[in-house]
Amino acid sequence: MPIDESLAFRPVRIALLTISDSRSAADDRSGDKLEDLLTGAGHILAARALIKDETDLIVSRLHNWIDDPEVDVVITTGGTGLTGRDVTPEALHRLDGKDIPGFGELFRWLSYKTIGTSTIQSRACAVVARGTYIFALPGSTGAVTDAWEGILSTQLDSRHKPCNFVELMPRLTE
Repeated sequence: MPIDESLAFRPVRIALLTISDSRSAADDRSGDKLEDLLTGAGHILAARALIKDETDLIVSRLHNWIDDPEVDVVITTGGTGLTGRDVTPEALHRLDGKDIPGFGELFRWLSYKTIGTSTIQSRACAVVARGTYIFALPGSTGAVTDAWEGILSTQLDSRHKPCNFVELMPRLTE
């Protein structure tokens, strides 16, 4: 889809949340990759954190960022698989937002091209809660790259036509 170069780019403020029981800030390759991708595209890193796979911790952090006027978008990485400790989608559902089902569907379609039928194990999803977009991605660098390059880079670009998430931001809390 085309980018209308005659329009001005409007950066969005993005918070990154890595959800993992096994990673630390020193080895958070997916978080590092996302930070590089979003800042390289001209967006603003509003905040970044790493927390354990615990629903209450995830919900609390997300509520804090949703209520922060300096955060437009939250991207999470990790916790979207099928194991007992993977609870990110459940945390997003506790936010009482609107599901964006097409995001997960499109992510799995794009991911299929990279990892084949293993994409069925992903519960990538998205919601908009109190005017803030939240995208939950798997924890691999390949998955965050697929999501950014295949979906988010254009939908978070105010110049993308025929429409994009940025142009909806002023109306999300109507």
